[in-house]
Amino acid sequence: MANDELQRFIDELRERVSIVDVVGAKVKLTKKGREYQGLCPFHNEKTPSFTVNEVKGFYHCFGCGAHGDILKFEMDANGLPFMDAIQKLAHQAGVSVPKLSKKGAEEVENKKSLYDVMEQACLFFEKNLFMPVGEDGLKYFSQKRGLSQEVIKKFRLGYAPNNNGLMAYLKSEGVSDKDLNELGLMTIPDDKSRKNHDFFRNRVMIPITNKQGKVIAFGGRVMEKIEPKYLNSPETPIFNKRKNLYNLDKAREIAYKEKKLIISEGYMDVIALDRYGFSYAVAPLGTALTEEQIIEAWKVVNEPVLCLDGDAPGTKAAMRVVDRVLPILKAGYSLKFLFLPENMDPDEYLQAYGRDSFASLLTKTKPLIDILWQKYTQDVDFSTPERKALIEKTLIAEVNRIGDLVVRNYYMQEIKSRIYHAFRPKIHKEQEVDRQSSLPLREKNSETVYVKKEYNPQIKEKKNYQYTKERADISHKFSSNPEELKKSIDNDTGKNLRFIIASELIYPELIDDYEEHIFIDDIKDEGLKKLQILMSDIYHEGENVFNGEELSAVIRERGCKEIDKLWEYKMLKERKPFINDLRKNIERLLLENRVRSIENELKEISDLLKKNFDEEAYLRQKLLREERNEILLKATEIE
Repeated sequence: MANDELQRFIDELRERVSIVDVVGAKVKLTKKGREYQGLCPFHNEKTPSFTVNEVKGFYHCFGCGAHGDILKFEMDANGLPFMDAIQKLAHQAGVSVPKLSKKGAEEVENKKSLYDVMEQACLFFEKNLFMPVGEDGLKYFSQKRGLSQEVIKKFRLGYAPNNNGLMAYLKSEGVSDKDLNELGLMTIPDDKSRKNHDFFRNRVMIPITNKQGKVIAFGGRVMEKIEPKYLNSPETPIFNKRKNLYNLDKAREIAYKEKKLIISEGYMDVIALDRYGFSYAVAPLGTALTEEQIIEAWKVVNEPVLCLDGDAPGTKAAMRVVDRVLPILKAGYSLKFLFLPENMDPDEYLQAYGRDSFASLLTKTKPLIDILWQKYTQDVDFSTPERKALIEKTLIAEVNRIGDLVVRNYYMQEIKSRIYHAFRPKIHKEQEVDRQSSLPLREKNSETVYVKKEYNPQIKEKKNYQYTKERADISHKFSSNPEELKKSIDNDTGKNLRFIIASELIYPELIDDYEEHIFIDDIKDEGLKKLQILMSDIYHEGENVFNGEELSAVIRERGCKEIDKLWEYKMLKERKPFINDLRKNIERLLLENRVRSIENELKEISDLLKKNFDEEAYLRQKLLREERNEILLKATEIE
């Protein structure tokens, strides 16, 4: 059966076999409208997010992102190889699998035999570890690494002798040189005068398995201080190092249960963690963590912990992961980072400080946003405007690589906030010394001239401001009705920002609560922007907390006249509102701004879907609508 014949048969199976029946054999499904819903079999959850669409013939989990048809479900949920899954579905449909062509049959049989060869090789290495030839290997595991017989057997650890013993053994079992070479078990030298030899020699051996527990590759470690420390199997017909995670077959179930997954740097780290009770650890396979491996980890938990040595290579590895994970981030899915102190690896740390200490470290991880910020700001000179501009430009470009619109927008808010706090203008040193008795009078030829002046907070400005009905309406006695809030999203963002800034002028302590929510780039009026920056700087410079009158007086002394143009400040000053009333109003304004942002994103996605239906865009639209509804409901809690 040629490839096109096989595809036609698979299509026939999809027509004959109900996906509800296939999934329902493993998952309890409940009909919800046109779809069926249940608890996802691919990750641990209490609230159903797994749906099955019988009409379209696919399943999708909104929690972990699992997606596929009947064939993929049989392979992933039941751990069946490709042809075994087809055989099972064919039996369910009451049809026979057409005979494969000679070439196709050879391919399937050859792949099956390759797994058998790897299993034989694993048994050979295991046996040699406990023979006289493997004495040094056994000492390495038991004495240097402190591994018990139970751990050695659990991970099927072994030893590769230096006598071409594996090649001789497998040949005696009828394995061809072609298969040995194809599986990376034997090396065929380019120099024809040299003989073929075992790929792994005089190394302790760590078998690598796929999700179904079948041996697909090996990692060999030297016992002395020579390079390369690790020698890993090359890519083979059954092994792709980018797609697999070491120990995932053993760690997956307990990781589901504990809702924790540790991604460490290497095989021995995983084994050490398991030895101390952290049985939910995995590792990449001789490379930096790949996008495919991150997605595999997300199928188990939403936020795996990347555990790295606290040295320079560990930091470098974290930065590489940032590059790879940003484009594939999605709502609810990310990575957390743990850097071990004193340049230790997990094994060294656990031996020195024990299980409880490591468990405590797992509660003090860093989020991905911190590592992104650290990548471009740590030990970086940003003393000049040009350098600050470069850092800001680079960070924003990095955030724009995030594919998910919702996640990208939240990252942009956070990065802009950090840029503002790190780079905002600082007051001149002479002004910091004695701001109450000395203030700038004028600037001439780039020199600031200072003049003494008595400071009296009791002096009040003459009132000559007239309110129109239109302005008086901004009393911010908003209803908590979600529909009214939804309608208010068309209001000008600038008006909301003006009210928040005015509130901070009345009660300076509100600066601490809300300045991070005010992004300078969102303030279009240059005078208002200058007022917000100056107000924050004055507040944070002071040893004592200013009251509103004192803050306003110092702002005027610094030469900023925008405060007199801010009519919202005049209004609030006359009405003398309670601080908690202002907080409620500000919270509502912030909700309005977020709803406005969501509505803009929804419009962008709707325009995209009208042109061409895209499943990922559809899912993003659903998440945005859910977030909008949550915000509207939250508005009812602000009384």
